[in-house]
Amino acid sequence: MSSKPILSLALAALAGAVLLLAGCGTPGAPQPPSLNLPQRVTDLSAVRAGHQVSLTWTMPKRSTDKLLLNDKIAVPVKICRQEASGKCEPVDAELAYAPGADGSFTDTLPASLVAGPPRPLSYFIGLKNRNGRSAGLSNGAPVLAGLAPAPVTGLSAEVRKQGVVLHWAAIGGAPETSVIRLRRKLLNPPAAKPQGGPLVPQPEPVDQNLLVDSCAPDGATGLCRAIDKNIRFGQSYEYRAQRVARVAMGGKTVELAGELSAPLRVEVLDVFPPEVPTGLAAVATIGDNSGAVASQTAIDLSWQPVAESDLAGYVVYRRETGSDWQRISPAGPIVPPAFHDANVQSGHTYHYAVSAIDQGGHESARSIETEETVPNS
Repeated sequence: MSSKPILSLALAALAGAVLLLAGCGTPGAPQPPSLNLPQRVTDLSAVRAGHQVSLTWTMPKRSTDKLLLNDKIAVPVKICRQEASGKCEPVDAELAYAPGADGSFTDTLPASLVAGPPRPLSYFIGLKNRNGRSAGLSNGAPVLAGLAPAPVTGLSAEVRKQGVVLHWAAIGGAPETSVIRLRRKLLNPPAAKPQGGPLVPQPEPVDQNLLVDSCAPDGATGLCRAIDKNIRFGQSYEYRAQRVARVAMGGKTVELAGELSAPLRVEVLDVFPPEVPTGLAAVATIGDNSGAVASQTAIDLSWQPVAESDLAGYVVYRRETGSDWQRISPAGPIVPPAFHDANVQSGHTYHYAVSAIDQGGHESARSIETEETVPNS
């Protein structure tokens, strides 16, 4: 047999093998086995209340290789706390959570961390695989170590026209180094949403906070004082107060709050009259009966309008020298800030004053009086 057919068959077999390999794809470099390291926690948060710090976070679902972790196997969690820039000291806790679960832990601070001035304290957690290896610590969750501020005592309230004036006892013997947070709760929110429109007031938030930067002692009582001007008459509010220490940490402000005071209920009733009208002026005019249209002798009054949201109108008073004041406007309040007094006599001098009255019937004091003499015809 000739060797040429054998060589041709060998070449054909080799070509077929090459085509077969090309069709199946060229194998790449061998991949290293996955370390199965859980991804780092990135949403750790911490809140201190008294001697305890509550931590919350979300367990990752994937490894650092972007592979899904086995949700049947709990991942060990290690916690440590770091004061200022010192060593991150481990917290004695045996924790393990399934991938994707919500994690939580409450740490009771040792005596050394609940004494002294407020200072930075950060928490971290690390997740380990079965071999005890970790991808690194989580984000830092800051709180404040140190003695919590003293509780607020003697909280009281007084309703005034400009708002609710709150008082509380100052700390004796030392200046205030913390701010005061006043927590206000609306006790009788409306059941239904009001109809929309530009003139309809928006509903009040049920909970609001008012921060007072420092103690402003009242000259008469020596108590600290603040005023809540953002109130609405006819509502009921509950106030509670607490001292809060604030320290800047990493571009953020971290707080350490003291105990909340006992709740104080305040009924905000509108028993206050409107402002007294100002700018009252009187001008006499002489009647003229010579023309086609007759005019009366009269005194025209005008004054500056009172800017009150619940203003009903005005009441006009008049007297002559030596006599008592008498109301000369109609029984109901007049709305415009002006009045035409046609019941006058030539040669007489009249004194005028004006008061404002609100929709609740509360009347202001009378304005500064003005006078005008009607000339003789």
